[in-house]
Amino acid sequence: MENRQSHLFLSLLVVLLAVACKPKSFDTKEDLYGYLKNPDHGYHLQKSVNGIDYALTYRPTDLMVSQFMDKDVDPEKVDQLREQYSDYLYFNLGISANGKELLTQKVQNRSEYGAMVNQLAFGMAEKITLTNDTRDTLQLLDYSYPRMYGMGSSTELLLVYRNSTDVSTGDHLYLSIKDLGFGTGEVTFKLATENIKKQPQLKF
Repeated sequence: MENRQSHLFLSLLVVLLAVACKPKSFDTKEDLYGYLKNPDHGYHLQKSVNGIDYALTYRPTDLMVSQFMDKDVDPEKVDQLREQYSDYLYFNLGISANGKELLTQKVQNRSEYGAMVNQLAFGMAEKITLTNDTRDTLQLLDYSYPRMYGMGSSTELLLVYRNSTDVSTGDHLYLSIKDLGFGTGEVTFKLATENIKKQPQLKF
């Protein structure tokens, strides 16, 4: 009887561990976005410094894969795309002032406007760094800055990094943004690498 109880306990423990290690899965992108935006889950980080608001959100692989999915989901295609996009890390970085884009709130004249547009479009690789616990710097492969012409609630950037072995070196990644000229000093976000390893998925 005792052996049977021990066997049942071990079986239950295995099931619980399997469930705990399995990534969370969501039926819709809206549900996934809602989960990501909850600061308690560690995928969405915010800071406000000297009137400038920063928001960093990790963008899971499946959100990138979903851009290529139609109504007739092909499981083989899903697997291929997941493998392709899992080689990279994606982050959304939003920067705003008074709930508006930087260009509409913090630029005083045409000269400053042009300089800021040039900085956002071409110079952010010099302003943003991603490092691990051993202070190795991960290469910024690419970033995009979609111009919203004052229609957005913040200045948005999509940052792309290679998902290399440096990502799993240590428990955290540190994304730092140098002062963009607004007296904020350097702003740093600390992300748990475990969250990236166990990133949520979509049910395709």
